[in-house]
Amino acid sequence: MSEAVAYIDGGSHGNPGPAGIGVVIQHADNRVEISEPIGAHDNNYAEYAALLAALRYAVKNGCTRMRVFSDSEVVVRQINGHYSCQSPILRQIYQVCVTLIGGLEAFTLTHIKREQNHEADELARMAIHRAKLQQRGRRPALAEAFGD
Repeated sequence: MSEAVAYIDGGSHGNPGPAGIGVVIQHADNRVEISEPIGAHDNNYAEYAALLAALRYAVKNGCTRMRVFSDSEVVVRQINGHYSCQSPILRQIYQVCVTLIGGLEAFTLTHIKREQNHEADELARMAIHRAKLQQRGRRPALAEAFGD
């Protein structure tokens, strides 16, 4: 039995606009940070994309149990069955998340205050910045420094 704990966040600059995700996962002795631009989406889609990244990590790394913390009330309430997912845009990513959750032995998704999600928020902000640069046709400074 392997458990992962994840803090997730997603955001966009505009609705929709350049978007990114931030995920911090503690699994066994490993700490994994994910900060990825995801193109142009709205905030709710980005929040779901962060959850999806955490779930994909869990599946890929043999986690059977997962505890996730998010500051997105919409995602937490939809996944926990308190709200239905009415948005046609969100329904597909929602369903992928629900399917992956169904493959786990145990899963919890807990709402936390934004202040308790600082690390994931910062990773999401960095990813949004990279998404803005990509949208403008520029590469992030780090990629330029390494010639990527």
